[in-house]
Amino acid sequence: MQVPLKYILRSSSSRRLTTLITMLGIALVVFVFSAVLMMANGVQKTLRSTGSDDNMIVARKAAASEIMSIIDREAAAIVTNLPEVARSPDGRPLSSKEVVVIINLNKLGGNGISNVTVRGVEEAALELRPQVKVTAGRMFRWGAREVIVGAGIAKRFAGAQLGEKIKFGGDLWSVVGLFDGDGSGFDSEVWGDSNQIMDAFKRSSFSTVTARLKQPDDLSTVVSAFDADNRLQYFVPKREKAFFEEQSEMMAMFIRILGLFITVIFSTGAMIGAMITMYGAVANRTVEIGTLRALGFYRRSILLAFLLESLFLSLGGGLLGLAIAALLQFFTISTLNFGSFSELAFSFALSPSIVATSLAFSLLMGFVGGFLPAVHAARLNIIQALRAV
Repeated sequence: MQVPLKYILRSSSSRRLTTLITMLGIALVVFVFSAVLMMANGVQKTLRSTGSDDNMIVARKAAASEIMSIIDREAAAIVTNLPEVARSPDGRPLSSKEVVVIINLNKLGGNGISNVTVRGVEEAALELRPQVKVTAGRMFRWGAREVIVGAGIAKRFAGAQLGEKIKFGGDLWSVVGLFDGDGSGFDSEVWGDSNQIMDAFKRSSFSTVTARLKQPDDLSTVVSAFDADNRLQYFVPKREKAFFEEQSEMMAMFIRILGLFITVIFSTGAMIGAMITMYGAVANRTVEIGTLRALGFYRRSILLAFLLESLFLSLGGGLLGLAIAALLQFFTISTLNFGSFSELAFSFALSPSIVATSLAFSLLMGFVGGFLPAVHAARLNIIQALRAV
């Protein structure tokens, strides 16, 4: 005979305080667990949206990021004139030879300083990145010491607001516009004229070259062209989206490992709490268990009943923790991007896989915490259970 589900639900509701405390403990652990996964996913989503499958980016081999890459002018010119590179109606290559440098800016409110990425771009940069839109002010003038600032930088750094001036490279640069990168990593950058920025930092070479391919499948042809040209042996072309995804891997892995370490500590306490709750349930219902056994219910039915009760509590706690974690999607935070060593703004991102993983983790805590009490309940002697007071 199987113990009815109604009995399991009634048993949980009869101990409201201990049930609530157990569920809150599990909810806290699931909240931390989900928040960590959402943070790592948010970083990856932000950097992934920075690139496009239609573009390729060329960097120096073994360069872990753009700031570590160097491309001489000769190689950059060869890349932009490849036959696979798309061209604008006036015949110019849809490409941008760019220089990426790191500067220090003071945070608003006197909260210290942090690294900020400055990207020197060419005229085709906005056409290559259609997600980037100037939302206030205007585009900087080519040949002038002017910059436009990403939305994430303008919100967090002093002097990065429209009409202000930023000091770097030994000069003052006027902030003439603000731009929105649609949640991409560009929101955490400052853009200016590539030639002006190279001159300010005494640079004679570029960091990377970004170009639009005529056809996305042309990348394999470009790779073959690089292998055949001795002048391009030190450089590697990659799909822009894949390049920025790689930048997120190290950081996302670090967040996951650190978060999982904290989660393991928290989950141990939650499982002990669930175990204590279930042992208390067994002790309070010894006579009921004896009666059920006398009525013909099998040991496995008793075990399953208490195990399902524990899973029911953990699932409720998991749903609560997940619901609270979902609210984090409305917040934007910033941290140091290990790939570029500069500030990166991102939002927590919830995904179906995170929902499934979090709920599975809560059920695992419920199973571990409820298994031994369920076994204890199933092994109670009928006569002794009925004699219990």
